[in-house]
Amino acid sequence: MRARSRRRVLRRAALAVAAPVPAVPFVVLLVVAPAGPAAAAPSDQPGSTSGVLDSEALDRLQQRAAEVQADLQRRQAEVAGARQALTGAQAAVAAAQAAVDAAEDELARLRTVVAEYASAVYRDGGALTPLTVLLAGGDPGDVPTALGYLEAVDAHTAEVVGAAEAQRQAALARRAAADVTLADAQDRADRLSAEVGELEAAAAAVTGELDAALAEVDRQLAQLQQQQVDVNARTALNWRAHLGELDAAGLRSPPAAALLDPAAGLPAGLAPVGAAGGGVQRGAALLPRQPTSLLVLPAETVTAVSTAMAALGRPYAPGTAGPDSWDCGSLVSAAYGAAGVDLPADQAGLYAVTTPVDPADVLPGDLVFLGTPEAGLGHVGIALDRQTMLAADGRAGAVVVRRLPADQVLRVGRPSLGPQPGDPAPGPTGGALRVECGNPVHPPTVDGARAWGGYPNGLIPPSALCPLGVAGHALRCDAAAAWRAMSAAFTEAFGDPLCTTDSYRTYAAQVRLYGEKPALAAVPGTSNHGWGLAVDLCGGVEAFGTPQYAWMVANAGRFGWLHPTWADPGNGREEPWHWEYAGS
Repeated sequence: MRARSRRRVLRRAALAVAAPVPAVPFVVLLVVAPAGPAAAAPSDQPGSTSGVLDSEALDRLQQRAAEVQADLQRRQAEVAGARQALTGAQAAVAAAQAAVDAAEDELARLRTVVAEYASAVYRDGGALTPLTVLLAGGDPGDVPTALGYLEAVDAHTAEVVGAAEAQRQAALARRAAADVTLADAQDRADRLSAEVGELEAAAAAVTGELDAALAEVDRQLAQLQQQQVDVNARTALNWRAHLGELDAAGLRSPPAAALLDPAAGLPAGLAPVGAAGGGVQRGAALLPRQPTSLLVLPAETVTAVSTAMAALGRPYAPGTAGPDSWDCGSLVSAAYGAAGVDLPADQAGLYAVTTPVDPADVLPGDLVFLGTPEAGLGHVGIALDRQTMLAADGRAGAVVVRRLPADQVLRVGRPSLGPQPGDPAPGPTGGALRVECGNPVHPPTVDGARAWGGYPNGLIPPSALCPLGVAGHALRCDAAAAWRAMSAAFTEAFGDPLCTTDSYRTYAAQVRLYGEKPALAAVPGTSNHGWGLAVDLCGGVEAFGTPQYAWMVANAGRFGWLHPTWADPGNGREEPWHWEYAGS
């Protein structure tokens, strides 16, 4: 979606959040509309708070940051090549110098031999010459032989010494050429380093401006989050008010079995609920009164909705089942489990066993299954009325009240009607990612952007993150809840919580780290730490082969965490300490 269009959509969502609470009754009776548990006015996409980024100035700053990041990425490859060439040139100079040294050593050795020969001549009474040979010879035939020998010795000496000198001169020439290559390589490396330094300075400058802009974004986001809290609170208050009306009318919610077959009769004083397609609905009734009738739900449904209401505001985390965090399936299962209704704890399992009803007949407590033709089933929540649902929402990172998107409703199911034979949930098609609780689930090997909420990498407002409770560390809220659950399990195994050295990394921190370790650090704006979806661990996890690392390999996946394949042993960048959240 283009930025301007996205801002319009999210601005409307923000206005919806801030709207006053309407009194919306259920319109489900054939004649009289009963009073129902009206919900507040929630956001269309809780957690997708990029609507607060409604600033052309911030868009321009983001664009400048993206341009700096792109330049840094291009320069990174050039710098790596220049450093490799510089290393090669340095090695060539060293090799050439070694050759010069060897040639000079050989020449010196030969000159020593010649000197020793001259010394021996002096010591033995003079050099051999044709005259001394003639005078000392006992036989005239010795003279030609000796003269030939002297010529051979002189020629060999000159040849050996000359070859050594030629070898030394060649080595000196190679060293001179290597020195030129080294100077060129050093000049290129220095020039690129200077350019990278300028880009890093530009990145630091734009980061300062972005930090100031994000402070305002953070303020707006905190307001939206408070509005979501208010929506949750008002919705729970409306639900309690509805139950209070039933109590005031002296009505106790009947068991589900008593409302299964309106045609066979309902408890005294109750009337059937009309169905959108004609006839009456199973699993609910009305208490006729003026000016509006009261909706009567089974006791099991009332308990389930009340239990789910108590979880509002708790963090979302895949693979968890309360009480501190939930995923969408476990919340539904636990809510109905509190009422004695046994249901699966995953969205696909719930889809398979829950008896469907006409979506137009949706009532509080019904299960709403959301999805798309491409991704298949992607979410489940508990309906509060025709327009709203309560869910552990992956995008919100929490249990929230959100609008019910009619165009994404795959099915509505009513647990109070009992289970149905297994009906498999639709899955992804055409290579689409599986969606769980409203968020796509990435494969074990994560590659590419992990953007969320409309925020740039490393430029996420603090209010959009949740603390780990450890030394100021923070992550995206669902990742933080999953980390806390994983740390609790780790503590049970080893007696100490997970040791963490790094989590969310701001753009400014990425710029600083890249300046310190350009060969190791990611280019600013590309690190998974900048999405609040990665941690660096210690306490034994930072080394392959330790019991702590082995525990993470065996158990992290249960909490949505993985060790990326690029960081595995033998893949070039071994980082046992680096773990990424891919649960949603």
